[in-house]
Amino acid sequence: MLSLDGVTAPHELTGGKAALVVNVASRCGLTPQYTALEELQREYGDRGFTVVGVPCNQFAGQEPGTQEEIESFCSTTYGVTFPLTSKIEVNGPGRHPLYAALTAHPDASGEAGDVQWNFEKFLLAPDGKVVARFRPTTDPKAPEVVAAIESVLG
Repeated sequence: MLSLDGVTAPHELTGGKAALVVNVASRCGLTPQYTALEELQREYGDRGFTVVGVPCNQFAGQEPGTQEEIESFCSTTYGVTFPLTSKIEVNGPGRHPLYAALTAHPDASGEAGDVQWNFEKFLLAPDGKVVARFRPTTDPKAPEVVAAIESVLG
């Protein structure tokens, strides 16, 4: 698990890689997106890209497990190899500073603000700049997501 202690800005998370940062949950109807996220990791990982899963239990209690349970579920059920952070809050008064920065970025329709649900995605350039935001129901391998990833990898 990636600790988020001291991380307050997107560039502190990426380590110089482009990244798709996704708030994840193990008991959500969108949980099968882990499959596509892992496919992206395997397809683009050697080109300076990583998926970063950020467990969050703020949406209907759909990520109640411990860090160890979350990691075990992800690796056993979906073969996840990308990093997972410690569990945080992405909205509200306890919102992690990382998500304060991420949620300031608008989606394609121009709407910024709170994360709507599990599996909202933020694409970061290698310098940590937020370049795209995709709402939860957008498939991780949707053409617009893949095109955005390709654009930041050059």
